Amino acid sequence: MAARPELVLASASPRRVELLALVGIVPDRIDPADIDETPLRGETPPRLAARLAVAKAAAVAARSPGAVVLAADTVVAVGRRLLEKAADEAEAARFLKLLSGRNHRVLTGVAVAAGGKVRHRVVDTRVTFKVLSEAEIAAYVASGEWRGKAGGYGVQGRAGAFVPRIVGSYPAVMGLPLPETVNLLAGAGWRP
Repeated sequence: MAARPELVLASASPRRVELLALVGIVPDRIDPADIDETPLRGETPPRLAARLAVAKAAAVAARSPGAVVLAADTVVAVGRRLLEKAADEAEAARFLKLLSGRNHRVLTGVAVAAGGKVRHRVVDTRVTFKVLSEAEIAAYVASGEWRGKAGGYGVQGRAGAFVPRIVGSYPAVMGLPLPETVNLLAGAGWRP
């Protein structure tokens, strides 16, 4: 029986590690990709999520010969407007005010690089926020949970109280769609 190839997670996200553990997957190594995540002119949110996931997988695969590399990227969009990671408290508050009482999309691209090929999928999830009070926004911003999160919130934390409805994949909103990830890994010949 041939040895299973090394599985490298191209992400420093502890949430992605936790989500993988839920389905019995433990990466052999964590090697975050460092790429330019600036959206291209006219790039739609789904294309951005796909491009970034593929670029991260390819970047780490280039320095990990023989490994299977898993990468992901999450994009939050209100219409065609992208809400990236908030730069500061003021921007986090602006994002929450924009999301308050509205539906938005969370697009998570996942990519697996193996054997010189990169396979990918994008999972589109609709998220509804309740109307937020100024006090709720201020308390959430003060918590610091918004740091490093697309759209300025993390559904797995305090912001979960803001979300009465999700249509699609809850794990994808957290940062990694599990069925798609398992299928992509299997397609690349990697099984837990």
